[in-house]
Amino acid sequence: MDCLFCAIVAGDLPARRVYADDSAIAFLDINPWKRGHTLVIPRRHVPDVLADNEALTEIAPAIGATARLLTKRLGADGVNLLSNAGAVAGQEVFHLHVHLVPRYADDPGLGGLTQRSPGIDLDEVSGTLGIG
Repeated sequence: MDCLFCAIVAGDLPARRVYADDSAIAFLDINPWKRGHTLVIPRRHVPDVLADNEALTEIAPAIGATARLLTKRLGADGVNLLSNAGAVAGQEVFHLHVHLVPRYADDPGLGGLTQRSPGIDLDEVSGTLGIG
């Protein structure tokens, strides 16, 4: 399987799953920008948000449910949603994914969105979310 995210959907690669439904799965990013940084992807392969008019609509319920779960369980004060379409936009895995980045009052605004917070422990985040 050539697509990393398709391999995660198939269960061939491990992931710290936060949410799943019939159309999408959500899992913790292995190189998070902020505590709780999660990716939501469609179960079917779609290269990016521009490739299929229905794909974003299909995963919208998972995006909303996951964002609410992250803010509630992690005590986040807000969340950023981001999807890159194409290499020039920063897309590295060519399977549609939406970044859900929990945000906290001590680190507000867009300026620091992609600056990684130090010391994020994925085991601790998984435990807080009740997934691991």
